[in-house]
Amino acid sequence: MKSNQIDQLPGSSDPFALARRMKTPVWVYDTDNNRIAYANEAACTIWQAGSEEELQARDLSIGMSSTVANRLIQFQADFIEYDSEFSEFWTIFPRGAPVTVKVLCTGFVMPDGRMAMLAEMIGAGQEEPETLRSIEALLHTDVMIALFSIDGLPLHLNPAARNAMPEGVIEFRELFCQLEDFLRMKADLEACNECQIVAKMNTSTGTKWIDLSVKGCLDAATGDSAVLVTGVDVSELKITRDKARFLASRDQLTGCYNRAFMQMEQDKITADCESGDSRHAVLFLDIDRFKLVNDSFGHEVGDTILQTFALRVQAQLQDSDVLARMGGDEFVVLIRDLKDEDTLEARIEAMRLELIKPVDCGSVQLSVTASIGVSIFESAADGDWSDTMKQADIALYHSKRSGRNCYTVFGTALGAEVLERRWLETEIKKAIKEEDFMLYFQPRLDSRRRQVVAVEALLRWNHPERGFIPPDKFIPVCEEMGVIDELGAFVFESACEQLGNWRSQGFHIDISVNVSPKQFQNPNFLAFFEDMAAKIDFPTSCLELEITETSMIGDDAEVSEKIRRINELGFRLALDDFGTGFSNLVHISKFPLNCIKMDKSFVQKLPASGPLLKLILALANQIGAITVAEGVETVDQFNWLDAYGCNQMQGFLFSQAVAGVDLPETCRVIESSLRRVA
Repeated sequence: MKSNQIDQLPGSSDPFALARRMKTPVWVYDTDNNRIAYANEAACTIWQAGSEEELQARDLSIGMSSTVANRLIQFQADFIEYDSEFSEFWTIFPRGAPVTVKVLCTGFVMPDGRMAMLAEMIGAGQEEPETLRSIEALLHTDVMIALFSIDGLPLHLNPAARNAMPEGVIEFRELFCQLEDFLRMKADLEACNECQIVAKMNTSTGTKWIDLSVKGCLDAATGDSAVLVTGVDVSELKITRDKARFLASRDQLTGCYNRAFMQMEQDKITADCESGDSRHAVLFLDIDRFKLVNDSFGHEVGDTILQTFALRVQAQLQDSDVLARMGGDEFVVLIRDLKDEDTLEARIEAMRLELIKPVDCGSVQLSVTASIGVSIFESAADGDWSDTMKQADIALYHSKRSGRNCYTVFGTALGAEVLERRWLETEIKKAIKEEDFMLYFQPRLDSRRRQVVAVEALLRWNHPERGFIPPDKFIPVCEEMGVIDELGAFVFESACEQLGNWRSQGFHIDISVNVSPKQFQNPNFLAFFEDMAAKIDFPTSCLELEITETSMIGDDAEVSEKIRRINELGFRLALDDFGTGFSNLVHISKFPLNCIKMDKSFVQKLPASGPLLKLILALANQIGAITVAEGVETVDQFNWLDAYGCNQMQGFLFSQAVAGVDLPETCRVIESSLRRVA
């Protein structure tokens, strides 16, 4: 440490004795106590003090800004460490009025060993007001302003920059956390003599994101080349923006990317494949029967399944792969730069096997499976990205139809299915608009009376070019397109209109109409029937609604209230395809059902399925519901069902579905044939 006290006069014990004889204002500032320790007469005049004692009594911390306080502490540290000296303009306010002086500041060792600052005035404040204000602004600003030599050494640091400089760092390059940011800055300086960059920087308080403006210039003191740097700490803003960007592109439940992110990636992926040098694979994943899990165990368990599913899929991916949750239980995986299709299929199979492991959901352990559809995107010649996504969706649909828990790679055969699907979607929209759909009716026979007592309304589509298209081909597409409610409304209205026509002809019969789960769960479902029931003389008791077990899964109270209201309006309710779903006899018995329809798959397996059908017949008897057997095709089936008390039957043994205009005559023929047999 080279700093010393001012030489004393011979024989004096006053460390400031020599300075007291000087005509130049000189004072010693005690940094630790924020007071002036010593001052000569000239200094007292500058500070407008009547005596040295009066000046020593002043507490200079009063009204001092934090910037000035930090600057003085920086000076003290540099005096101790480097024996530095500083020449600066200072504006002091001895009696509230500004006095600007140029001072030379050096270290001064107090008698007790502490480091203070010796201030020697070397010039009066003759600068213009604008210059003085600029000096003050540079002193107090939080913007870091620094001048570096061309080899990276600091030439000047304003207080903010000095305060941010980490200990031991002497070169500009060392401030950058990432070398590539420094190299980019250097390249921009060489190209256009300036650079604007947000970079991660080393500071005295750790790493920060700094918005840097760097410009080449000349050092005003030497004329040598230099670099002027201004920096603003934008860490908080960047973290906030990064978080907002993260949240905007991420699924909040699973943490993986979301649909919005995948849509943004579309253009990038298409551009990557323009040259044909790279291929990408798209995987559509769907948790099998996830709705049943949600409805049976609650959304909390469902959320656990989704989170575990996402973690397990992510664990099977490479760094360049992307996982996104598209909504519900639908996930998409993007595998970039596909090289080997055999390796891809091995990875998919490993993923599928990982997913089937049991999931611990607290009170219960569940095993779920996934259906997977795969499509490969090679170039723009294959179509756009939306086509690839649709192909993966078609492959997924094929996996589900193949029994689930498997994967399908989209190929030529499925390509034809895509074209067929597009054709179907277009033609369905046209058929709804032009009312090309129609109702046919299949008779339902009362076993005991040997009479046709009801008919089931069945939707038919007689396409002008392809003829009759079976319902199992177009109904699922209608559900996926979201037009099933519109089609359902058409069925109800047409059935009611046909019922009115028959009654006007003196032909009285009941009509049974199928209701899809989506229709039944629609909040506006009851409104239609309330309107129908309000019509004068509308025969509500002649209209029966057929729902499936799937429709009844969910909130028991809500389902029960809806069924109660339907019965209250006078309509009857039948449970269709009983035994094919996740049947729970106790659950079913809670609801006021008028009819149970036994699925044709059991009827066609008679007599082997006899024990199960007897159980269903007994259940129906217990809850006071009539039973209807579907798909009766042989006399043996008829005799077995008749012997064990099945109330009604329908099937090809009696008649196929016929047009409404032909139904009265068809019923007469059936009843006549039965009378002859009886």
